[in-house]
Amino acid sequence: MMVKFAKERPIVCVQGLGFVGAAMSLAVASAVDKNGEPCFNVIGIDLPNSAGQEKVKALNNGRFPFETTDQNLIAAAKNVRLAKNFYATCDDKEFAKADIVVVDVNLDIYYDAQKQPYLNLSAFKKAMRTLGQRLKEDVLVMVETTVPPGTCEKVVKPVLEEEFRKRGLHTDKLKIAHSYERVMPGDYYFYSIINYWRVFSGVDDKSREACRAFLSKIINIADYPLTELKSTTASETAKVLENSYRATTIAFMEEWGRFAEAVGINMFDIVDAIRKRPTHSNMRQPGFGVGGYCLTKDPYFAKLAAKDLFHLDGFDFPFCSAAVRINNAMPLVSLEKIKSELGGNLHGKKILLLGISYKQDVGDTRYSPAEIFAKAAQEEGALMTYYDPMIRHWDEMQTDLPAELPDLRGYDAVVLTVCHGQFTTTDFVQKLAAAKTFIFDANHVLSAAQLAFLKNKNCRLRFIGRGDF
Repeated sequence: MMVKFAKERPIVCVQGLGFVGAAMSLAVASAVDKNGEPCFNVIGIDLPNSAGQEKVKALNNGRFPFETTDQNLIAAAKNVRLAKNFYATCDDKEFAKADIVVVDVNLDIYYDAQKQPYLNLSAFKKAMRTLGQRLKEDVLVMVETTVPPGTCEKVVKPVLEEEFRKRGLHTDKLKIAHSYERVMPGDYYFYSIINYWRVFSGVDDKSREACRAFLSKIINIADYPLTELKSTTASETAKVLENSYRATTIAFMEEWGRFAEAVGINMFDIVDAIRKRPTHSNMRQPGFGVGGYCLTKDPYFAKLAAKDLFHLDGFDFPFCSAAVRINNAMPLVSLEKIKSELGGNLHGKKILLLGISYKQDVGDTRYSPAEIFAKAAQEEGALMTYYDPMIRHWDEMQTDLPAELPDLRGYDAVVLTVCHGQFTTTDFVQKLAAAKTFIFDANHVLSAAQLAFLKNKNCRLRFIGRGDF
């Protein structure tokens, strides 16, 4: 691909243009020096399949390739195109130009016939092998992907060095580091890359120094200083533990939500009261379920790393494993409650699911709890309809969604699962009241004012996490 940058600068290649990689590539391209000049030329590189080609096309046309409410991210996609220091491609030969590579490829967990998790690193190793076959000697490879602890030392480094030796290149100049993302999709998608604390490390001193120098040009380190750990395994563990902690505390709240429903109290009011204590300000609450690419799988990474990378026995991580199981079962709790309200049988019942993304104002359906709910409801004979203001096509369910909110009348149940902005409006709640149907709020979507309005209209309501209505 013959693309000429406006000026010569260090070249950063971002490997993988998914939800993190696409945003990271724009953040790197947007980094400027004290004179307002771009610090880097950036090449975003994805696989040469239809999905990769679509992302490349969008970015090269100045558009972020995923639905987003973040105006800063939308503006960044346009601005870097005008600055002529960024382009995207599916040609992996472009890696040969890189001075720095940021790795943002997927690393999934797989399940056997008994639904037990296992690691399959073949796709990730293939991505690393591609780098090893293309990169020059004196390059920094910074892994941003969430990986099992030990991956940089035991997978990335050996694969890259093997490919370098095949090409007669010196491995002593190769620099390998790990620094995990804490991207928060939504209105602060772009902001959360630049203005947030970063943890990092490298496989040796030169790698750590190169990684610090690179991140210092991207991150607002004056307000969000970098945290250096002693090894890449420590940095990898920090990300896995961070996500496992969050997943476990969410799972913990589920049993309290069931209790609140049974005894007629409001767990959301209770949690808000507890959060006033500074030590408990981030306490979680009951909900529809856990989704997204991280919390649904990352708690398994330590267990699998202990077994497959470090060959250790006796590290089963029972809390982490239980958290994943409990969180995966959460959507089925909502389904059972709806089933009970509809007479104990879902066959032929018309259910409208409002919200299929895993998070409010985010167009990401990966591992969404809505998928678990929808498949189980269909198996019981329910007639499902879906609407999400952020989604036009649901890949996992292979179905198109309407662009406008459907007529809410005629359904046996309307289920609210995600607190998208559209569902907080007066217009929406008026339509909900006029529908005269059973309303199930599975994720604390409706506000106190909306609930008061619906109660005044004698609407039939049930909830996850409260039984006081």
